[in-house]
Amino acid sequence: MIRYCCDLCHRELDPEEDLRYVVKMEVYAAFDPTAVDEAGDERNHLQEIQDILEQLEDADSDQIGADVYRQLRFDLCPECHGKFVKNPLGRETAKLFNFSQN
Repeated sequence: MIRYCCDLCHRELDPEEDLRYVVKMEVYAAFDPTAVDEAGDERNHLQEIQDILEQLEDADSDQIGADVYRQLRFDLCPECHGKFVKNPLGRETAKLFNFSQN
């Protein structure tokens, strides 16, 4: 039997009795193709790709992957689902803290 729990409040969810919501998120780096280089026709694109591949071999590929693309999945109970839908980015939570204007 598969056991589920809410990823926010950690309440155990009974698959036969409790409604469970799944939240899927994709976070990826946005590359704007609008910045066109005027000398673009003179560039050696194959050499640039080769240089990038060589850099990736030297670097920690797991870290680069997480910086460029991540796919996340969360299970939520009905109460936490309601809170998430009302405030998906957590903006309202930050407003609850009253920081001084130092």
